[in-house]
Amino acid sequence: MLTESARLARGEIQSLGELEAGDFDAVILPGGFGAAKNFSSFAEDGAEMTVLDELKEALEGFHEARKPIGMMCISPVMVPRLLGPGIAVTIGQDPGVSGAISAMGGLHRSCGVEDIVVDFEHRVVTTPAYMLATRISEAATGIFKLVDRVDELMDL
Repeated sequence: MLTESARLARGEIQSLGELEAGDFDAVILPGGFGAAKNFSSFAEDGAEMTVLDELKEALEGFHEARKPIGMMCISPVMVPRLLGPGIAVTIGQDPGVSGAISAMGGLHRSCGVEDIVVDFEHRVVTTPAYMLATRISEAATGIFKLVDRVDELMDL
């Protein structure tokens, strides 16, 4: 994963084990198949999935410090395993994935591709992105809203 991350980022990267909540005001996780397969075992195990320990530890630090967490595309499926039950998220409208979120104790909210779901109590912001997008402009609208809301939550 580090090799591919370095290729995509075209610059300096660090492992998740080095991510410290105290060094940042917020965190945003992209989605994609890597989140479903590398950050978790969701692609193979569905609601019985496990999550990468390093990711869980890093995000727990943000959650405990009440720092905003943004997640897009498929990554919100991991919220019940990463942060606990009872947190509202969205992956759009996929009944299979939303059912898995509910089975793990999460609260799924249906949402259009250009919108976000905000759990103010837990400071988690999610958007469907490519779970629904048919073109980049659709995904971008929801992603921009997510980033703006995360930015607003940093000031609260």
